[in-house]
Order: sequence, then C-alpha cells, then structure tokens
Amino acid sequence: MNELVFFINNVIVAGSVSGSIYAIGAIGVTLIFSIMRFAHFAHADMMTFGTFMVLLLTLAFPGVGAVVGLPTPIIMLPLAIVLTALLAVGIDKTFYKPLRAHGVKPIVMVIASLGVTLMLQGLIRLFSGTGAQNLYLAGERKEIYRLEMPFELASRPVIVTEPQIILFVLTIVCVVGLHLFLNRTRLGKAMRAMSDNPDLARASGINTNHIVAVTWVIAGGLAAIAGTLLALDVTFKPDLSFFLLLPIFAAAIVGGVGHPYGAIAGGFVVGFAETLAVFNWAVLLRPFRDSLPEWLAQAGNLAFVGTEYKIVVPFFILVAILVWRPTGIFKGKVI
Repeated sequence: MNELVFFINNVIVAGSVSGSIYAIGAIGVTLIFSIMRFAHFAHADMMTFGTFMVLLLTLAFPGVGAVVGLPTPIIMLPLAIVLTALLAVGIDKTFYKPLRAHGVKPIVMVIASLGVTLMLQGLIRLFSGTGAQNLYLAGERKEIYRLEMPFELASRPVIVTEPQIILFVLTIVCVVGLHLFLNRTRLGKAMRAMSDNPDLARASGINTNHIVAVTWVIAGGLAAIAGTLLALDVTFKPDLSFFLLLPIFAAAIVGGVGHPYGAIAGGFVVGFAETLAVFNWAVLLRPFRDSLPEWLAQAGNLAFVGTEYKIVVPFFILVAILVWRPTGIFKGKVI
C-alpha cells in the first residue's frame, strides 16, 4: 500500500494538477484559434503576465487573505483576471486587428504573435527580474493536507496542498461555466456560429468585433487563472511561459484544435503522460522483487525519461498525434 500511495501522490495527484493547468491554458488557445483562425503563441506569456499581476498585487496588499482565510494571491486573482483580459484585448486592438483589417494570411498573424511573445517576455523580465519568487508573503504559507489511509493500511499519507484543491475546484467551475456559456447564452451561441462560419455569422447580423473582444477576455481570464494556480503550487518564474507553451499547444492539438472540450481532454492526456513518463516504476515492483528477473529486481530507476527531460514528452505526443490523427481526439476547427 505504501507503494500505491506513492503512485497516487506522484502520478494521480501530480497528473491531475498538470492536466488541469494545461486544460485551462489550452481552452484559451483553442478559443482564439476557433474564432480568429491563428495559433496564438503569446498565450503562455499572458499566463505569466497574469501571475506577475497577482504577485504585484500581493506585494501591494500583503496579508489581506488572512481576513477571509484564503491565500492573498487567490483574493487578488479576480483583479489580475481583469488586468490580463484588458491586456489581451489591448494586444488584439494594437497588433492583430490592423492585420485582420488588411486581410493578411494566418501565418502572418502567427509571426506577429511571436513578436508579441518576445515583447511580453522582455517586459516581464524587465520589471520582475530573472529569479524565482514565492507568491506566499507576509508570513503566509502553503497549507499541506495529509490524508491518512483507513485502518492503517499504509504508513504514507496521500498529500494534497491547498493550491491544488483550489485548482481542482476552479477547473470544474471553469469547465462547467464554459459549457453553460457556449450552449445556453446568446453570446455563446454567437461565438459557436462565428467559429463555424465567420462570413455567414457576419451576414446574419452578429457583431463579429464584439465576439472577438469577448474571446480575448475569456482567454485572458483563463490564462491568469492557470498561471497563478501553477505558481502557487510551485513558484513564480519570469520564464514560466517557456515551460507552458509546448504542453498547452500539445493539449490543444491532441484534443482537436478549435474544440474546447477536446482541449480539456488533451490537457489531462498531456498532464498524465508527463507524470507517467517520469515516474519511477521500480517503486511499484518492490513487493514483487522476489519473483522478478534479477536484472529487473535490481533496477533502481525504471522511469521512461528523467525529470529534467519531462518537457520533451509533450513534443513526442504532439508528433504522434499529428502523424496518427491530425484532427485530434475530437475533430477540431469548430466549437
């Protein structure tokens, strides 16, 4: 049972955390693609920006969370969501809207998003520095919950942290809220119509400029949530986008580009693939060591890849999906 608990902590919990982060990030990527038909490479930097806004607000108002019993970064998250959404809309109006007005090809938009990526990275590094920073300030600390196994089946507890619990709750809220928004509201149905056929949606009287702005607001808000909750669980780094860009794009493509529900599924596929790839399977084989071949029983590490190479796992998943099923698990390109 100790080995099983170790598996739960390092695969089930860790995979759920990574999957939730990637799913929320991939939803933003896939919404932007479905409405504007280009891959927005600066999305991971918007996640970093949202996290940096939370850090600045926490530095400005330390200890506020103690009043309501939540970490201060969580209290500051709604304001950071608004600021990140404003940034997303501002980027669109400044850089992308003029390009759309000139009818440029999608590849030009992609190249423009790379330029926005470099700009955001430079600005974040300029003001935040290059070192890692903890979001817990003014004596606050990360709460760790140890769930003991019943009847003393194992001496190891299942470990879950407070940011992870908040992440799981917010992921459910975001997924359910997005589903209701797209299927029950008039604006959500207009987004689906524009995703399916922009010209027909425009001819039907749908204000496409308004739909574009709403898409950026949603994508920016989700980016702030994902980046902040990841930084709460680990730490804030100005190069956070470097480690997020490939996984969230892999998640969007695995699920089906342009399909938000596919992005959710793809996020968890990529998240669990990463944790399973770096997990040391020799731990699970310890109880059966006497019945295993000597070479296998003596193996100290049976992980598929080392932890330092975890970033390559989404790349191989991405290549495999593009070769095996280019449209992803769900057929993409429409909401």
